[in-house]
Amino acid sequence: MAMVSFFFESKSITQLRVRLYIPQCYLHEPIISQMISRYKLTVNITGAKQDQNLYKQGYFDIELRGYTSHINHCLNYLESLNLKIIGKPNTDGDSWYY
Repeated sequence: MAMVSFFFESKSITQLRVRLYIPQCYLHEPIISQMISRYKLTVNITGAKQDQNLYKQGYFDIELRGYTSHINHCLNYLESLNLKIIGKPNTDGDSWYY
């Protein structure tokens, strides 16, 4: 729930960069597709890694663009799946991590 605390409910459009870890149990689930269709976000995948060993988790580096309230709801959805989310709310920075 740490990522959600960075945003306030509003109608402003913002951008957020995150690294989203996908455990093996979700590898065949349309999580990113849900982020686009359910929450009306623009999702840009800037990097990804999936180990050849399908028992390990992979990750996506993504940029989310949309209304702040939609990003909040999307992050709540991801947290409800118990996905690990690491990110930086300000894309003006020079690092992915806190």
